[in-house]
Amino acid sequence: MSSQQKQSASRAAGAPAAPEPTGPRPARLSAAAALTAVEGLALAALGAYMLIMGLAGSPDSPQQAEMGGLTVLALAVLPLVAARGLWLRRRWSRGPSLITQIVALPVAWTLVNGGGALIAAGIGLAVAALTVLVLLVNPTATEALGIGPRETP
Repeated sequence: MSSQQKQSASRAAGAPAAPEPTGPRPARLSAAAALTAVEGLALAALGAYMLIMGLAGSPDSPQQAEMGGLTVLALAVLPLVAARGLWLRRRWSRGPSLITQIVALPVAWTLVNGGGALIAAGIGLAVAALTVLVLLVNPTATEALGIGPRETP
Protein backbone atom coordinates (compact mmCIF):
# COMPACT_ATOMS: atom_id res chain seq x y z
CA MET A 1 0.00 0.00 0.00
CA SER A 2 1.45 3.39 -0.99
CA SER A 3 1.77 6.26 1.46
CA GLN A 4 -0.96 8.16 -0.40
CA GLN A 5 -3.35 5.21 -0.03
CA LYS A 6 -2.46 4.99 3.67
CA GLN A 7 -3.22 8.69 4.11
CA SER A 8 -6.57 8.31 2.31
CA ALA A 9 -7.43 5.29 4.44
CA SER A 10 -6.53 7.09 7.67
CA ARG A 11 -8.62 10.12 6.68
CA ALA A 12 -11.55 7.87 5.89
CA ALA A 13 -11.13 6.21 9.28
CA GLY A 14 -11.65 9.55 11.00
CA ALA A 15 -8.02 10.53 11.56
CA PRO A 16 -7.55 14.27 11.95
CA ALA A 17 -6.44 16.25 8.92
CA ALA A 18 -3.05 17.93 8.73
CA PRO A 19 -2.74 20.70 11.31
CA GLU A 20 -3.28 24.24 10.14
CA PRO A 21 -0.10 26.32 9.84
CA THR A 22 0.45 28.64 12.78
CA GLY A 23 2.20 31.95 13.16
CA PRO A 24 2.02 35.07 11.05
CA ARG A 25 1.55 34.86 7.29
CA PRO A 26 4.86 35.52 5.51
CA ALA A 27 5.01 38.64 3.36
CA ARG A 28 5.93 36.49 0.35
CA LEU A 29 2.72 34.51 0.68
CA SER A 30 0.66 37.68 1.15
CA ALA A 31 2.23 39.21 -1.97
CA ALA A 32 1.57 36.04 -3.99
CA ALA A 33 -2.06 36.02 -2.83
CA ALA A 34 -2.50 39.70 -3.67
CA LEU A 35 -0.99 39.40 -7.15
CA THR A 36 -3.04 36.30 -7.90
CA ALA A 37 -6.17 38.16 -6.77
CA VAL A 38 -5.31 41.13 -9.00
CA GLU A 39 -4.97 38.77 -11.96
CA GLY A 40 -8.33 37.21 -11.16
CA LEU A 41 -9.99 40.60 -10.78
CA ALA A 42 -8.52 41.75 -14.10
CA LEU A 43 -9.91 38.64 -15.79
CA ALA A 44 -13.31 39.22 -14.17
CA ALA A 45 -13.32 42.83 -15.34
CA LEU A 46 -12.41 41.79 -18.88
CA GLY A 47 -15.12 39.14 -18.87
CA ALA A 48 -17.72 41.60 -17.60
CA TYR A 49 -16.67 44.13 -20.24
CA MET A 50 -16.92 41.52 -22.99
CA LEU A 51 -20.32 40.39 -21.74
CA ILE A 52 -21.69 43.94 -21.50
CA MET A 53 -20.37 44.85 -24.94
CA GLY A 54 -21.89 41.66 -26.33
CA LEU A 55 -25.27 42.60 -24.88
CA ALA A 56 -25.28 46.38 -25.26
CA GLY A 57 -22.79 46.99 -28.06
CA SER A 58 -22.99 46.07 -31.69
CA PRO A 59 -20.50 43.22 -32.14
CA ASP A 60 -20.30 41.24 -35.38
CA SER A 61 -21.53 38.18 -33.49
CA PRO A 62 -23.41 38.94 -30.25
CA GLN A 63 -23.56 35.25 -29.32
CA GLN A 64 -19.82 34.85 -29.72
CA ALA A 65 -19.13 38.02 -27.69
CA GLU A 66 -21.46 36.89 -24.90
CA MET A 67 -19.98 33.39 -24.81
CA GLY A 68 -16.47 34.86 -24.77
CA GLY A 69 -17.42 37.07 -21.83
CA LEU A 70 -18.93 34.17 -19.91
CA THR A 71 -15.86 32.03 -20.62
CA VAL A 72 -13.47 34.70 -19.34
CA LEU A 73 -15.65 35.17 -16.24
CA ALA A 74 -15.49 31.43 -15.61
CA LEU A 75 -11.71 31.48 -16.05
CA ALA A 76 -11.46 34.28 -13.48
CA VAL A 77 -12.76 31.95 -10.78
CA LEU A 78 -9.55 29.85 -10.61
CA PRO A 79 -7.13 32.65 -9.66
CA LEU A 80 -9.66 34.22 -7.30
CA VAL A 81 -10.23 30.96 -5.44
CA ALA A 82 -6.48 30.28 -5.42
CA ALA A 83 -5.79 33.76 -4.04
CA ARG A 84 -8.28 33.24 -1.23
CA GLY A 85 -6.72 29.88 -0.44
CA LEU A 86 -3.23 31.40 -0.38
CA TRP A 87 -4.43 34.17 1.89
CA LEU A 88 -5.97 31.62 4.26
CA ARG A 89 -2.83 29.46 4.00
CA ARG A 90 -4.49 26.41 2.48
CA ARG A 91 -1.94 24.01 1.06
CA TRP A 92 -4.17 23.04 -1.90
CA SER A 93 -4.13 26.64 -3.21
CA ARG A 94 -0.51 26.57 -4.35
CA GLY A 95 -1.25 24.25 -7.31
CA PRO A 96 -4.05 26.30 -8.87
CA SER A 97 -2.04 29.48 -8.43
CA LEU A 98 1.04 27.93 -10.06
CA ILE A 99 -1.10 26.68 -12.96
CA THR A 100 -2.59 30.15 -13.39
CA GLN A 101 0.86 31.71 -13.60
CA ILE A 102 2.17 29.11 -16.06
CA VAL A 103 -0.85 29.68 -18.31
CA ALA A 104 -0.38 33.47 -18.03
CA LEU A 105 3.13 33.36 -19.53
CA PRO A 106 2.07 32.39 -23.10
CA VAL A 107 -0.77 34.90 -22.87
CA ALA A 108 1.76 37.59 -21.94
CA TRP A 109 3.97 36.57 -24.88
CA THR A 110 0.99 36.86 -27.24
CA LEU A 111 0.15 40.30 -25.88
CA VAL A 112 3.73 41.51 -26.30
CA ASN A 113 3.73 40.33 -29.91
CA GLY A 114 0.40 42.11 -30.48
CA GLY A 115 2.05 45.53 -30.50
CA GLY A 116 0.79 48.92 -29.34
CA ALA A 117 -0.66 49.19 -25.85
CA LEU A 118 -0.77 45.41 -25.63
CA ILE A 119 3.01 45.37 -25.16
CA ALA A 120 2.69 47.10 -21.78
CA ALA A 121 -0.11 44.75 -20.73
CA GLY A 122 1.96 41.74 -21.77
CA ILE A 123 5.02 42.91 -19.89
CA GLY A 124 2.94 43.62 -16.79
CA LEU A 125 1.33 40.19 -16.94
CA ALA A 126 4.69 38.46 -17.46
CA VAL A 127 6.26 40.31 -14.53
CA ALA A 128 3.31 39.48 -12.27
CA ALA A 129 3.29 35.80 -13.30
CA LEU A 130 7.04 35.37 -12.84
CA THR A 131 6.91 37.17 -9.50
CA VAL A 132 4.15 34.90 -8.19
CA LEU A 133 6.01 31.81 -9.44
CA VAL A 134 9.15 32.86 -7.58
CA LEU A 135 7.19 33.71 -4.45
CA LEU A 136 5.35 30.39 -4.40
CA VAL A 137 8.40 28.16 -4.86
CA ASN A 138 10.21 29.98 -2.07
CA PRO A 139 10.79 27.73 0.97
CA THR A 140 9.24 30.32 3.28
CA ALA A 141 5.95 30.19 1.37
CA THR A 142 5.91 26.40 1.09
CA GLU A 143 6.53 26.04 4.84
CA ALA A 144 3.79 28.58 5.59
CA LEU A 145 1.39 26.48 3.51
CA GLY A 146 2.39 23.35 5.38
CA ILE A 147 4.16 21.81 2.39
CA GLY A 148 7.30 20.02 3.41
CA PRO A 149 9.68 17.55 1.86
CA ARG A 150 8.17 14.26 0.72
CA GLU A 151 8.34 11.35 3.11
CA THR A 152 10.51 8.44 2.08
CA PRO A 153 8.90 5.01 2.44
